[in-house]
Amino acid sequence: MRIRKLFKFENAHIVRNCSSDRCKRSIHGHSYQVELILEAHRLDHGQMVYDFGLLKSSIKDLIDSFDHAICFWDKDDPKYIKMCKEFSARWISLPVSPSAEQFSRIIFFWADAILKQTQMQNGEADVKVYSVIAHETATGYAQCFADDVTNEQMGKLALADFTFSEQIKIEWSDSAMYDKLIAGEAFINPEVALQVKV
Repeated sequence: MRIRKLFKFENAHIVRNCSSDRCKRSIHGHSYQVELILEAHRLDHGQMVYDFGLLKSSIKDLIDSFDHAICFWDKDDPKYIKMCKEFSARWISLPVSPSAEQFSRIIFFWADAILKQTQMQNGEADVKVYSVIAHETATGYAQCFADDVTNEQMGKLALADFTFSEQIKIEWSDSAMYDKLIAGEAFINPEVALQVKV
């Protein structure tokens, strides 16, 4: 069974090396809608794949990092990167280009890492990320599956290769959350007192 959670954010970027002249040479933005699709082959004690409320913590914070932020490829011109950091309080340095395709891969990668490090408390068995769809416009989106994340021909993704501005980190529920993710620390879901015997 699969469930879908929709997230939204506004983001600015330049997509270097793309075919569209405007996109590769000018800062521009999009109103993104991101569909996080989770899958499990058994339901938890609440007879759910995964409680939507649990997606309002670390996963939501990471996706929200993109909101009203400028993203740049860490291989871009150092003068441009310096300007982004100097004139925007909210920025993210990415190891790949900030395209819709890469946003879908990045969000899949982050959500998958968090779920793998989460200590489940309510009988969640094999919940995992099935897919991420990043809608860049009303008519265009990119969809990522597990094989796309590990395909290094699409760009290598490593947790340590992302950098978030201090403003973004202080707005997270836990400003050390990403450091904990990199360190492999457990994310612990709240305990559940069962009201009906399962």
